[in-house]
Amino acid sequence: MIREDIRNIAIIAHVDHGKTTLVDAMLKQSHIFRENQKVEERVMDSNPLERERGITILAKNTSVMHDGVKINIVDTPGHADFGGEVERILNMVDGVLLLVDSHEGPMPQTKYVLRKALEHHLKPIVVINKIDRPDQRISEVEGEILELFLELEADDEQLDFPLIYASARSGIAKLHMNDEAKDLTPLFKTILEKIPAPQCDPDGGLQVMVTTLEADDYLGKVAIGRVTRGTAKQGMTVAITDGEKIRTDHIGQLFNWQGMKRTAISEAKAGDIIAMAGFKDINIGETVADSTNPEALPAIHIDEPTLSMVFHVNKSPFAGREGDFVTSRHIRARLMKEIETNVALRVAEIETSDAFLVSGRGELHLSVLIETMRREGFEMEVSKPQVIYKTINGKKCEPLERLTIEVPQEFMGSVMEGLGPRRAEMISMEEIAGYMKMEFSIPARGLLGFRNELLTTTRGTGIMYHVFQGYAPYKGDIPERTRGSLVAFEGGTTTAYGLNSILDRGELFLEPGIEVYEGMIIGENAREQDMDVNPCKKKHLTNTRASGSDDAIKLPPCRKFTLEGALEWINDDELVEVTPNNIRMRKMILSRQQRYKIANSKKSQK
Repeated sequence: MIREDIRNIAIIAHVDHGKTTLVDAMLKQSHIFRENQKVEERVMDSNPLERERGITILAKNTSVMHDGVKINIVDTPGHADFGGEVERILNMVDGVLLLVDSHEGPMPQTKYVLRKALEHHLKPIVVINKIDRPDQRISEVEGEILELFLELEADDEQLDFPLIYASARSGIAKLHMNDEAKDLTPLFKTILEKIPAPQCDPDGGLQVMVTTLEADDYLGKVAIGRVTRGTAKQGMTVAITDGEKIRTDHIGQLFNWQGMKRTAISEAKAGDIIAMAGFKDINIGETVADSTNPEALPAIHIDEPTLSMVFHVNKSPFAGREGDFVTSRHIRARLMKEIETNVALRVAEIETSDAFLVSGRGELHLSVLIETMRREGFEMEVSKPQVIYKTINGKKCEPLERLTIEVPQEFMGSVMEGLGPRRAEMISMEEIAGYMKMEFSIPARGLLGFRNELLTTTRGTGIMYHVFQGYAPYKGDIPERTRGSLVAFEGGTTTAYGLNSILDRGELFLEPGIEVYEGMIIGENAREQDMDVNPCKKKHLTNTRASGSDDAIKLPPCRKFTLEGALEWINDDELVEVTPNNIRMRKMILSRQQRYKIANSKKSQK
């Protein structure tokens, strides 16, 4: 049976190509919101981190109505680090909207999600967005999109994709550039005509694959998935199976989406995307099936983690001052809760210490978790990210990334020079409107710390994106950070006099009036070795005054670090201390004497 009253689609787009804005416009024009109701902008990016960074991290569901047909829309994350989300989402839909910027064209993250969609044999509709940009280059972008489809080995049916021209901000779409456009009707019509209606068996035994889990304060775990067969009813007894173990439970409450709102319903038929609550225990990838004849759906394949970090309990002298959750028990419970919904994450406990080895899909994946935890009131210390090596056919292999860089022409040489020691290999290079767009294949190790270097080299004008490419034989050593740390050798409060006295040693990270402890990093040394300094030194008062030298000390602006910046900057013997109010960097061994002893014993062993 084919359900003509429903369509299920996912939206694919690179960061900042207008995906969330387009969904806002579709919601407004489908009259989901009342005319006098003020519509919140970027309604799909509900998470504060998503709004700050302008990226989609968690997949979300919504629905719009057009000509009596319900269109379920699933927002997919644009970043490859959230590939675990993408894999599951594509199992719920029959087609995808590929959104491409009229100037930038298809970008690496678009490529990543589109490859997954084509592998799932989903029907694509291409939307060229921001057609009102003064620097749009629509004809070239059309050619680039076709090249991308050919590169990803799309079949003949997928290559015959419909093309829509849109301005999500203005809420208009058209089939040809010369057409008049008032609203998004051409887009809605194309979705209804081109996206296949769900083919389903409403009379068979129930089958729902759990693709997403949400935590609700009142309902507990809420399982979201698509009914692939049968009918789900509120209160019905079901079997939950992963293909091996089977347990029985019942559906307490059933919901679908009306716009952004979750609405309670009594039953849902095959083809619907639904949320179910009331289960004692349920996990992503399990099948909610008919209790009399439970059949599991095929398991979802998730990309393996490529990067790991060690999360330690905060043991610095300032531990427990700012956070609400500081013990290993708190951190363990939070990480275990996270892996229930974040399927691309792995957590292993390190038995000898209060620490956990956390592995994820990339630096952004892990830093978003750390940032979320610190906002919830957690305190912890995290180590430098390490890549995860594999042995394939007896050879040591490491993860490779496909790196795309856009820089003004005058910085091209210095950027390529910086990538050389990082073992990057150039794949392609082209000029777009005065910018050079370059693609490289680079080991994941080579990217650690590169973002800051790129921004410094290009004076903030360089843009970089990268996606996971696969594993390849180990490429050889990559130089570490070439400069040492300036480390405080006693605790206290920094003074302008103390900081001024160490200014010629290197670059400062702190201003006067900040509390520090022994072993805390307060700057970057101009030389290769670490240097112990005293930023808390005060000027001794005497009766003698020198003319001119006692004027107010003027310090240059200090270098501020974001969480990602700190993780990229630290060395293997250093940690980032993360609390709700501060991000500090410190040595693993705080005592100066202890560090000297270890360094001397290493020298004598050589």
